[in-house]
Amino acid sequence: MTNVLMIEDDPDFAALLSEYLAQFNVKVTNFSDPREVLNTSVENYDCLILDLTLPHIDGLEVCKEIRKKSNIGIIVSSARGDLSDKVVGLQIGADDYLPKPYDPKEMYARIMSIIRRTKRIEENHNIAFKIDTRKHEIFYKNKALTLTPAEYEILECLINQNGYSISREQLVNQCKKLKDKDSKSLDVIIGRLRAKIGDSSKSPKHIFSVRGIGYKLIG
Repeated sequence: MTNVLMIEDDPDFAALLSEYLAQFNVKVTNFSDPREVLNTSVENYDCLILDLTLPHIDGLEVCKEIRKKSNIGIIVSSARGDLSDKVVGLQIGADDYLPKPYDPKEMYARIMSIIRRTKRIEENHNIAFKIDTRKHEIFYKNKALTLTPAEYEILECLINQNGYSISREQLVNQCKKLKDKDSKSLDVIIGRLRAKIGDSSKSPKHIFSVRGIGYKLIG
């Protein structure tokens, strides 16, 4: 059975989603007060569905606090339409963002995707990128990568995010060696980096596209 933790202050909404997911052998445990979750362990759960508009503590702050102590997959689910909420949520540790209202089928698909990704990361936790700032080199699986200056800056920036998302605009602005300051140039570099580490855009192990935001690197 898949155990999902939910922080949602609308009991009717939580009950409807719980009933739907139960048919897929997914058990949902919901808390309406985020303080109860912050004072307990989340390690017995496979995934967290987190609303943003909560009593006592804002959902973004809850996300930040949970990420400090756990690697649990976090799906932010909110009716708040502010793009900045989505960007900040992903940057501080959320793995996905699904705006309300949504089809429960999509939430189930997102849950399964997050769990598969989390398990794959745990299995590959010994694979690491290492940066030698003095030699201006980046190693993958203990082998130095041959990188252009722009590729080095982009990959270094992704690594330094420690698994968190970074927007396309931030990557472009932080890359001094990127001649053409546009998204197409960034996509070309990401493609070259994926090729050099044997990654795939369709089924990535390390460089993930974050829809509507940018990229993140796991590994």
